Amino acid sequence: MTKGEDTRRDIVEKAAPLFNQKGFEGTSMSDLMRVTGLQKGGIYRHFSSKEELAGEAFDYAWQKVVDRRLEGLDEAADAVERLKRMIDNFVDIRTGLVAGGCPLMNTAVEADDGNVVLRARARGALHGWMARLAKAAEDGIANREINPRVEPKALAQLIISTLEGALLISRLENDRVPLDQVRHHLREYLEANVRRKKPRRARQAGT
Repeated sequence: MTKGEDTRRDIVEKAAPLFNQKGFEGTSMSDLMRVTGLQKGGIYRHFSSKEELAGEAFDYAWQKVVDRRLEGLDEAADAVERLKRMIDNFVDIRTGLVAGGCPLMNTAVEADDGNVVLRARARGALHGWMARLAKAAEDGIANREINPRVEPKALAQLIISTLEGALLISRLENDRVPLDQVRHHLREYLEANVRRKKPRRARQAGT
């Protein structure tokens, strides 16, 4: 990595918590100068605009979240257990991430009526998360672990909307109970409606 690339990465790492906590509009150039230790010209030597920096800061923050949410998936016994693990990681992992909470929720809410670039970044992140969950379901169907009637994309949307809704309530109420409740609900749903059941004859033979 060249010195310029190293400096660019350092700027992104320091700016990411700021954008995630204060938002694009709430983050001033003086804020960025303070956290990076650079003057305005030093920052714009590496980024053409504040918007470009905010976009890369979002990508950096989101990648940290993704890396943590995928932890332990290889240890799961089957596709349903992998889905459960992703749900558990969402609920339980709150440290080691970028300060300010979920960058997807923060960016999506702020960019909903305005910043086209950041909205596109958030949509891309959402689609990537949906694709991972849907792929787990597709693999489970192929491996006869998940009911073939399950629609992978619909399942992914259900999991994400349930978790993000609970996160919103949890943050507003400053209470993690909503997250624990939806974790329990989703785990029960996966067992009752998603996991492929053994044929009755096979179950009887195994008893």
